[in-house]
Amino acid sequence: MKKNLILLLLLITFSAQAQKTNTYFSTKNGAVDGYDVVAYFTNQKPVKGSETHQYKWQGATWKFANTEHLNLFKSNPEKYAPAFGGYCAYGVSKGYKVKIEPEAWAIVNNKLYLNYDLSVREIWQKDKEGYIKEADKNWIKLKEQ
Repeated sequence: MKKNLILLLLLITFSAQAQKTNTYFSTKNGAVDGYDVVAYFTNQKPVKGSETHQYKWQGATWKFANTEHLNLFKSNPEKYAPAFGGYCAYGVSKGYKVKIEPEAWAIVNNKLYLNYDLSVREIWQKDKEGYIKEADKNWIKLKEQ
């Protein structure tokens, strides 16, 4: 009886872990499609990350252009990780997790926001504060999906 109870608890634990989704937008190239999230802040542009500068954080593989960016991220990942898991900020404001293009980005109040593409970014920028407010509300349940 005790053995069956332990087996049941282990099964429940592993099932719950298997159902967890990745909170951060990732492709086969890594988080944010393999782009260096620190570069948005330091270089003010998207820069492709390197295979030699990788870091696992929050279930995703993050790539960086150089050791300095890797170390900056390691020291404070919350500062550099994009809002809404790196999903399109406009899409999240509308209630959906949507892929992004790394070239469609903005930094608002020291936070990185990504968008589906450049045309969506134009729409988002017309009322970014309003869209961020809506996305903040939606993200609470979307991040678990």
